[in-house]
Amino acid sequence: MNTFILFAAAGENPLVDTLKQFGVNWPLFLSQVASFCIVAFLLYKFAYKSVLSTLAERRRRIEEGLANAERIKAELARTETSRREVLEQANVQANKLIEEARAAAARVQEQETQKAIAAAEQIVQKAREAAAADHARMLAELKREIGRLVVETTGRVTGKVLTPDDQKRLAEETTRHLAA
Repeated sequence: MNTFILFAAAGENPLVDTLKQFGVNWPLFLSQVASFCIVAFLLYKFAYKSVLSTLAERRRRIEEGLANAERIKAELARTETSRREVLEQANVQANKLIEEARAAAARVQEQETQKAIAAAEQIVQKAREAAAADHARMLAELKREIGRLVVETTGRVTGKVLTPDDQKRLAEETTRHLAA
């Protein structure tokens, strides 16, 4: 503090002297500050806001894609559970039909027993064929649905409209991966 008083008493200002020594030109400095502020304002107004809005839109699309993927996973799990329930019901019905056929065969004479056993075996075969056909139909339907959902999700996540060839290729790849 004593040095400040000494400089004041001497009539010299060390800050002004230092700025002069470094060649600070106040009008030029102020014009550069004004130019910087104008450029900064224009960049903020026209460039920075549009970049931020683009990033926000992309973030929203990604979140939608992730939400769709989760929804697809849940739907796939429900479909798989439904498929298992149908198979279990078909097995229960097949077993029930077998037991009914065996009970009927036991009450009939030997000759009728042979016929009943043959009929029961045919019923079992038909039940298995029906279960296999049901299973194949459900798998085909599941593959088509998964293919459709993959194409739809891919289209939404990438943000572009998929051509029919792209959709077909994605559906075939999904089917191939599901079959493996």
